[in-house]
Amino acid sequence: MTRIVVPVRYPLTKHSRATLEEAVRIARERDAELTILHVDLYQSNHSVTRTELKRAVEREFGPLVRARYVVHRGFLVEETILEEVAAEQADIVVIGSKQASRWRRMLRRFLDDPDIDSYLREKLDCTVITVRPE
Repeated sequence: MTRIVVPVRYPLTKHSRATLEEAVRIARERDAELTILHVDLYQSNHSVTRTELKRAVEREFGPLVRARYVVHRGFLVEETILEEVAAEQADIVVIGSKQASRWRRMLRRFLDDPDIDSYLREKLDCTVITVRPE
């Protein structure tokens, strides 16, 4: 079965809603498992629960079949997302254009010419879909 991971902000932003909309569409089209991930940063002192995340997503999209809601606490959003993608053995990662840009900045520190799609495909063997909100 196809596994999709979609990182989102909470509360849901316009960009997160657009990214989620695409992830939900793909999950329904492929009858896939969907992991909706929020990274709660230690330094922000917020404490988001899985229940809050689930309620926010279901208000926008209704109940989702085969959806899993995950909230991880971490220092760096990008590293926490990569860890979840690897742990889930995701086939597809759906990210917003802002998240892709942050990953590029992070990778620039390690690589000469960061191409996030190629990097993730090489390291995690998954397809990366970048969503640009209209």
